[in-house]
Amino acid sequence: MRYQQIARGAERHLVAETTDQHYDLTAAKPELESFRDLARAASVTDETIDEIARGALDDASELDAETVADERLLPVAPEEVWAAGVTYEISEQARQEESDTPDMYVDVYDAERPEVFFKATPSRTVGPDEDVGVRADSQWNVPEPELGIVLYRGDIVGYTVGNDVSSRDIEGENPLYLPQAKVYDRCCSLGPCVASTDDIPDPHDLSMSMSITRDGEEVYTGETSTIQMVRTCEELADYYTRHNAVPELAVLLTGTSIVPSDDFDLAAGDEVAIDIEGIGTLTNGVRTV
Repeated sequence: MRYQQIARGAERHLVAETTDQHYDLTAAKPELESFRDLARAASVTDETIDEIARGALDDASELDAETVADERLLPVAPEEVWAAGVTYEISEQARQEESDTPDMYVDVYDAERPEVFFKATPSRTVGPDEDVGVRADSQWNVPEPELGIVLYRGDIVGYTVGNDVSSRDIEGENPLYLPQAKVYDRCCSLGPCVASTDDIPDPHDLSMSMSITRDGEEVYTGETSTIQMVRTCEELADYYTRHNAVPELAVLLTGTSIVPSDDFDLAAGDEVAIDIEGIGTLTNGVRTV
């Protein structure tokens, strides 16, 4: 199943999407108010999140797809978002081109240990149809479309779409500036849903695409497949959780291989749409922060 969070007046409700219908799980089970509640219940009962959801479907009211799309919020609220870098060959090439110390990216691409870094807090993360941010002190900003791993107490329970917005000129100036290039207001978006691990049996063979629209015209489009990742989701999750006090709920972004040309700069007013097979399309506007 796929799970979304929607606004119902002043309340938030968890919605489960099957092949042909949307169900309001919170209306059936008020204790299932969020994806965190669903993952917690599954952990306590030693069931999957889909098994917990199916137990509530008979009592859940049905919602039409348009209503869900109009009212959707950030589908999962992790305490932390982390990200992995240099997991595709093209991202390794792009990092080399932007950097004054390119050899270090080759070393990471070929190394046993992946690059895993902190990306965002809840206050820096936006959901579907909200604006992501580009830094006012950067002249080279790009969206980075990525498959996101959703983890509950370090275990993989689902997948989402992520946009790891980055300031390439700041990062390229000096690798020590990476936190400033990656972590700032509205630097990350997640959505439109969380797809369960049962719904995504092989996260390493999903088509992914991104388009950017400016003033009503498409200014960039690209596509790839997660089959090109040189790391597995399990490997990245393992390194993220090693010797690390991970929070109850986290998202780990897995890197990108859709990289706009060096003369492209994401600008306020642009619209970014990222689609991953089996999960959906995450759409965000852009503003300067």
